[in-house]
Amino acid sequence: MTDPDGEESGPERTCVVTGEKHPPEAMLRFALSPAGEVTPDLRRKLPGRGVWTLPKAAIVAQAVKKKAFSRGFKREAAAPADLAERIDALLANDALQFLSIALKAGAVIAGASKVEAAARADKVEVLITALDAGAEGERLSTRFAWAGRPDGPPRPIIRTFDSTQLSLALGRPFVIHAALATGATAQAFLERARRLGVYRGVSETENGPKGQEIRAEGQDENG
Repeated sequence: MTDPDGEESGPERTCVVTGEKHPPEAMLRFALSPAGEVTPDLRRKLPGRGVWTLPKAAIVAQAVKKKAFSRGFKREAAAPADLAERIDALLANDALQFLSIALKAGAVIAGASKVEAAARADKVEVLITALDAGAEGERLSTRFAWAGRPDGPPRPIIRTFDSTQLSLALGRPFVIHAALATGATAQAFLERARRLGVYRGVSETENGPKGQEIRAEGQDENG
């Protein structure tokens, strides 16, 4: 089925590269700009005919290489050579901007001691650990995942952004550990992080193994 613009309608969309069919929310939509350039439509709201791919960087790169967008739009479509990288940046920025909004709403806790206290009280749902946390930071994040939940399940740990990115998003220096309070905001951020992980072809949420309780020896991060 198609709509008046020639785009598929109904419950599923077809990947222009693989031919796989999935619901729209599980795909990436692309539209054409007035200049005929392929434009990512992450919110699936841009006007005109849309072309769809699986939400994976490798698939987008194939679409560019094989000129699949021109076939999908049934006209010449200029796809930037770095389209896959641009989408990665858009998805990462979307997650970080949402984190900033969540902070303003009072749903984010930052700093190791504050995160641990909230975790022990079982008031946080999602943990964030900087990519450059180091061995000690990873040890702490594993402990936080199980704090207040001796019988599980452990909290998911987002290991997607480095401390510089987290610091900019949260407006404080050298953020290594952060967490989101239990509720819809945490789930919305988790969904954004997972979407980025799927796109990159890696797991953006990991749980540390359950182990012996370890005493905190360090102090909270600065800021």
